[in-house]
Amino acid sequence: MFRFFFMGIMLLSFTFSTAAQTNAYKFDFGNGAVAHGFIKVTTDMKFNYQTGYGFDQGSVVESVNRKGKDLLTNDFITSSKPFYFSVKLPEGNYDVKLILGDIQGTSATTVRAECRRLFFTNVKTKKGEIVTKTFTVHVKDSLIRDKENNVVGKVRLKPREVTYLHWDDLLTIEFNDSVAKVCGIEITPNTKATTIFLAGNSTVVDQDREPWAAWGQMFPSFFEPVNICVANYAESGETLKAFKGAKRLEKIWSMSKPGDFLLIEFAHNDQKPGGNHLDPFTTYKQTIKEWIAEARKRGITPVLVSSMNRRTFDAEGRITNSLGDYPEAMRQTAAEENVACIDLNAMSKILYEAWGPIESIKAFVHYPANTFPNQPTELKDNTHFNPYGAYELARCIVQAAKDQQLPFAKYFRKEITVFDPAHPDPVSKFYWPLSSFVSSIKPDGN
Repeated sequence: MFRFFFMGIMLLSFTFSTAAQTNAYKFDFGNGAVAHGFIKVTTDMKFNYQTGYGFDQGSVVESVNRKGKDLLTNDFITSSKPFYFSVKLPEGNYDVKLILGDIQGTSATTVRAECRRLFFTNVKTKKGEIVTKTFTVHVKDSLIRDKENNVVGKVRLKPREVTYLHWDDLLTIEFNDSVAKVCGIEITPNTKATTIFLAGNSTVVDQDREPWAAWGQMFPSFFEPVNICVANYAESGETLKAFKGAKRLEKIWSMSKPGDFLLIEFAHNDQKPGGNHLDPFTTYKQTIKEWIAEARKRGITPVLVSSMNRRTFDAEGRITNSLGDYPEAMRQTAAEENVACIDLNAMSKILYEAWGPIESIKAFVHYPANTFPNQPTELKDNTHFNPYGAYELARCIVQAAKDQQLPFAKYFRKEITVFDPAHPDPVSKFYWPLSSFVSSIKPDGN
């Protein structure tokens, strides 16, 4: 008996050791017997850096065992609250295969990763049904490495970024919804996917706290897996000048390869006076052109995105221009450099006016006091979006990419319907179960 116990321990150690060497993992969730070739993940496995995987962020989970022939699906992990599973991984792109469902019941699972980056919403399984869902995710840290993997620099992070889940050396997956049931996870490095890098400010970043959101964290959910990976390097409060100064652009160059894309959206903070101010028709345009030239030199395709409007209505219910000449400067730069331009500024005007002054409030961070925990005062922000507003802005980006037949548009999920910003999706049909993390502190920028 001791011999078989010892052999079992050695097999488990070998499985994990081999996985660690290849950065590929196969996890069997549940307290029952483990499937061959998988690493067993039980309810008491809390994340630590020694094992390199486990439940994270204070997750409280339970295991449910069923009587079935398949060792992988005859048990699963579930919880009445959102739960988080982290895996220590080197930075790069990964395909993540999820095995979801219950051989004796139903399930409903929403999946996000890192800082509330959306991949799947409300994946439902019928009684007895097991489904597999795959997404491709970008994992990064703040170190800048050369081609020989030597550390040559570091991104200068803001204090608020220290707690972000997307700057560590972990992949953190959030399982949410009314009855999430996870049987297993398989993680495989993906070195061939085309990466779409996002550079921008708080209207683009993966916002880490409810009720704040931005279009960049919704964007990955529109893509089929394997061929495309969205890498969001945006940060709240950034300008073109500050973004480069903090070495965020250098980090993107270090992670990119020929054939990748770089989407650039700045204006809200660049227009403000101060050391990072850029004049729209001179230094702003010139800086963007420098980025374009550098991207092209590296074989990366730049795509410009004009910034969306703020929620500023006149007495007739029309959006007023609060961004001055910056959207036009972005359009001119795209024309002069023969670069694709997604005119989100124009699309957002149509979108906001379709909502109108009253309905549009439901797309922004407008909430009475005490709507969320530890929120003693009213939230009233006409720049930053809630998840519904962010999702509708992402719909604009997707539709524009399809209309312009940008090369990556062929990888959008086939079930995505045509989006007309003059007829936005009703907020009543938008579904977003809240994550565990909430803050009443406004992101940097305005």
